[in-house]
Amino acid sequence: MEKREDLETILPYLPLKIQDLSLSWPSPNLVEILEAMTKGPSHSGVDSGRSLSDSISDMRQALSLTSYLSSSALQGYALLFDERMSKEESSRWFNEVLPEMACLLLRFPSLLELHYLNSDNLINGTKTGLRVLGPNKAGIVFLSQELIGALLSCSFFCLFPVDDRGSNHLPIINFDKLFGSLINTGQNEHQENKIKCIIHYFQRLSSCISPGFVSFERKILSLEQGSSCLDEGFWRKSTVNLCPVEVHTYGLIEDHSVEALEVDFANKNLGGGALRKGCVQEEIRFMINPELIVGMLFLPTMEVTEAIEVVGAERFSHYTGYSSSFRFSGDYIDTKETDVFGRETNKALCGFLHVCKKQGNAQCIDHEDGVGVATGNWGCGAYGGDPELKSLLQWLAVSQV
Repeated sequence: MEKREDLETILPYLPLKIQDLSLSWPSPNLVEILEAMTKGPSHSGVDSGRSLSDSISDMRQALSLTSYLSSSALQGYALLFDERMSKEESSRWFNEVLPEMACLLLRFPSLLELHYLNSDNLINGTKTGLRVLGPNKAGIVFLSQELIGALLSCSFFCLFPVDDRGSNHLPIINFDKLFGSLINTGQNEHQENKIKCIIHYFQRLSSCISPGFVSFERKILSLEQGSSCLDEGFWRKSTVNLCPVEVHTYGLIEDHSVEALEVDFANKNLGGGALRKGCVQEEIRFMINPELIVGMLFLPTMEVTEAIEVVGAERFSHYTGYSSSFRFSGDYIDTKETDVFGRETNKALCGFLHVCKKQGNAQCIDHEDGVGVATGNWGCGAYGGDPELKSLLQWLAVSQV
């Protein structure tokens, strides 16, 4: 495989290596573990949560991962599959789902090579290959849903090296803290239900992998826009008319039936506490649309004039509740062609900006063609914000674009 700048930025954060000009797993022992796992529990011996946690430790040791995996994380895997899951569901997991995940991981190096082979031809003149999309630099990454499945399988088995992630402002990406939260954290039923959403995603993945693509784009207000918006007098002096707005007293952003840009009140770190103990607006969205999680691999902290837009992430789960009352409530069949997921008034402006591909770099949201913005009560839950004030701030921002 030829030397690539995009691959070089992300390779330190992947469990693969380049050998003889090809991407590969660095450990024959790991490959043996995965190959045995593809043949089912009779060959691999992985037939319980306890044996799964042992296998995760063996896989990490094969990769010489130096970061410490807490005992609570390994206990969390054992607890979920041995005690919290029915025998029938657990049996299906180890006999059907886990072997397919292992197959996907064996194909991971070739899937990534194919990704880079095709990435230069997706959009003329635009880089779309997997790479670290750092702050203050706009860019886009396109990933197939199959490759995303392989990357999230790495997260499940905690195979990503994490030593340098924090120093480079990258969020956590392995699932160890999520599973570890099941142990000794008091009321944690919502955490278990977050994991149920992810387990359901892998169950769906084992039966059918969608052929689509998901794009992750770091969007930045231009220097002129950014400096203007940060001027405290900008909004007071604006003469732009307020755009049409509809207020719904019930319903969810993700259930909006009309085509719209869906904008989330987000943490500066993509995903917020999705892989920790968080369970509010952003974290819930990452659980019901797990493909969003993969953005946490390569998207560092956002600046105040930045947003991240994701197009094409599929929803897999129904749910009820919010925060501690959050519960997984079954399968969801996503019929939308695309999902668009963005990131007080300046933040909203950046989140609402839409770059029209057909009009060069012209920024527009055409309120006449029925494509609007679906948003909600930003910061009015855990942060105690005022719904009326937050609504007005967002209305000002979307009108400005």
